[in-house]
Amino acid sequence: MPINVPNGLPAAEILNKEGVFIMEETRATTQDIRPLNIVILNLMPNKVVTETQLLRLLGNTPLQVDITLLYPETHAFKNTSQEYLLKYYQTFDAIKDRKFDGMIITGAPVEQIPFEEVDYWPELQKIMDWSRKNVFSTFFICWGAQAGLYHFYGVPKYPLESKMFGVFPHTLTNRDVPLLRGFDDVFYVPHSRHTEVRKEDIEKVSELEIISESEESGVYIIATKEGRQIFVTGHSEYDPHTLKGEYDRDISLGLPIEIPQNYYPSNDPNREPIVTWRGHSNLLFANWLNYYVYQETPYDLDEL
Repeated sequence: MPINVPNGLPAAEILNKEGVFIMEETRATTQDIRPLNIVILNLMPNKVVTETQLLRLLGNTPLQVDITLLYPETHAFKNTSQEYLLKYYQTFDAIKDRKFDGMIITGAPVEQIPFEEVDYWPELQKIMDWSRKNVFSTFFICWGAQAGLYHFYGVPKYPLESKMFGVFPHTLTNRDVPLLRGFDDVFYVPHSRHTEVRKEDIEKVSELEIISESEESGVYIIATKEGRQIFVTGHSEYDPHTLKGEYDRDISLGLPIEIPQNYYPSNDPNREPIVTWRGHSNLLFANWLNYYVYQETPYDLDEL
């Protein structure tokens, strides 16, 4: 089934070439079907890249998904024009009276700034509070996960001595949750962050459960017991060359950066990266949509 996106969205052309079934909103409105309504709060500076990564995964299921793109209007994005935002995105005021089956809150390149000093933090807090009554299940990614854990449960973040950068092996700490159904005993996930949340802080919160972690990169997936909030500290949505792009960018800027671990063959950045996380990534998003959104959300969203 297709994923429904705003008319003319650049990510749609990219995904159509990959064979992902994309339907623009004009055609979608003619179909008599109840799609899943997913809102994506995109906090990343390069909107098109993040849209493409997430829509590729959301489109890899038999479910029809209707996408609403959201941005914080209290922040001025340097890499995305206001014209683009006005054409394809909504503000919180425009959607606050609606209800959604699911929500994704992306990461953001602000992890080294205290939460309260992020210029859109008050708006993000308002959106996160709103999600508890207006969204059935919310999926938080990387800094978005850290922000959600801090806002709702007081879980702090800590600076790392060096950037967690590369692709790391992960294991399951609870095999019985539907989100991890079909996962291998060991699977790989990209990480790219300067901060972390710690296991001992999360274990103090009775509402939370750690369901996956890594000896090298730490806690990976945390979920509330009923699955209404999923916190993912890595970037399973990353493309094959995303870490390469970050590495090349920092090298060109003269910034201190190590070669991403477990990414290039023989740690040689002149060779093509090896993708080891694509299967896990597709399964993670498919399980979330199926078991935490589609099978649980009420048919009439007003009943949320």
